[in-house]
Amino acid sequence: MNEHTIRDVVILGGGTAGWMAAAALSRFLDNGVTRITLVESEEIGTVGVGEATIPPLITFNQMLGIDENDFLRATAGTFKLGIEFVDWGALGERYLHPFGAHGRDLQGIHFHQLWLRAARRAREAGGTMPDIADWAVSGVAARAGRFARPAPDSPTPLRDLRYAFHFDAARYAAFLRRYAEAAGATRVEGRVVSVRRDAATGQVAALRLADGREIAGELFVDCSGFRGLLIEETLATGYEDWRHWLPCDRAVAVPCALPGDPEPFTRATARPFGWQWRIPLQHRLGNGYVYASRYLGDDAAEAALLGSLEGELQAAPRRLSFVAGRRTLAWNANVVSLGLASGFVEPLESTSIHLVQAGIAKLIALFPDRRFDPEERDEYNRHMRDLYEDVRDFIILHYKATRRDDTPFWDAVRTMDVPETLRRRMALFAGKGRVFRDAAELFTTASWVAVGLGQGLVPADYEPAVDALDEAKVAAALRQMHAAGAAAVATLPTHADYLRRVGSMARVE
Repeated sequence: MNEHTIRDVVILGGGTAGWMAAAALSRFLDNGVTRITLVESEEIGTVGVGEATIPPLITFNQMLGIDENDFLRATAGTFKLGIEFVDWGALGERYLHPFGAHGRDLQGIHFHQLWLRAARRAREAGGTMPDIADWAVSGVAARAGRFARPAPDSPTPLRDLRYAFHFDAARYAAFLRRYAEAAGATRVEGRVVSVRRDAATGQVAALRLADGREIAGELFVDCSGFRGLLIEETLATGYEDWRHWLPCDRAVAVPCALPGDPEPFTRATARPFGWQWRIPLQHRLGNGYVYASRYLGDDAAEAALLGSLEGELQAAPRRLSFVAGRRTLAWNANVVSLGLASGFVEPLESTSIHLVQAGIAKLIALFPDRRFDPEERDEYNRHMRDLYEDVRDFIILHYKATRRDDTPFWDAVRTMDVPETLRRRMALFAGKGRVFRDAAELFTTASWVAVGLGQGLVPADYEPAVDALDEAKVAAALRQMHAAGAAAVATLPTHADYLRRVGSMARVE
């Protein structure tokens, strides 16, 4: 601590982003000096439709010391082993993007390169090769509807099982609120009517509430949603619009009754003018249609979603409008934006909550003092820019790598130009299945392979180094891996039975 230590952090907005920030900052800035205050208004509410996550959330909960079974009970959560994609590459096709690796590499050669050679040999012989997801233990378990937490020391493929969660976002925010307040964070109820800025620096100095109170601070975290009250309305930061690559700009969401036991995976089904999510929780099924308003009206989208429900409607549909893209600066002056205030990439790969988590982690790593070193701010912005663009390119891949031309929407995305960063990736993969990643990238080689192959982007060849390995021995190794994965998964309980067995089932009304 020194005379420059920040004393007051003010978070504007609750919801998942705000309370994740409050929980983490109250945990990691417990220095006896820095106070965490969250301002939110019950009049405004939150978006709260994000219910699916990716594996790094496990680390966030562990860093806070949260017991996973307590978390699942509090949020009516379920486990998630991956995402099933239906009708994306072409109508009638489906594939799985499982968490974790496909099989095992051999002598430094990626497993998918071995699979590519074996698949070619099978085609040459007039046969077919099992789907590559059949070598991912998370994929095998997802399709079987089975689950158990991985045993790192297991001699079986179960050591490679990776998972994330589905949960009720509103319950998660409430759960984190209890955590944050117990750790010393203060919640202030009130609607912000104006923002006072420091006349000398231009930085945000205080939030003025409708009842006349002022909430002063030195560092502000903007979790005010799409509006971006501080980062945009106050500081006029600017926004980079990605709708020319990601034309979906609307969503309608609605919960319905769960038709049976919850599956341990998310489903994303391509529709004529966008796609539909299906997220199974313990007490309901989350459904939503993400679509492009250029091609489909709001009423028609809502009718299509309601007509596809598998259970009784549980609430009125909610409509959302958004612009895919990101703030040109995630951190401007003394304001750091998180969640929808920072940017939005449609939730096709369940990255929304991870982008919040990553922003919080980087803020803690680069936490400023009252001098606000511009190098720290620039490093934060570089990191968040790269992360958003990595996610952007991966999402665009799902649209670009399609053979569908049955509607104007699909024909447009199939034929569109893509960012140069993605064009190079797709070209390298199409040639010999090569995937090159920067160390800090979110999506693994296995993820790029799963989506590339799943969408029908089949490489013309495989890496020449594969031919240095004895083909018969590799074939035997692939058979052994395949059989071992299936045998290991057969020992697991069903997903619902596991939730009951470990005491993760919520009391739901």
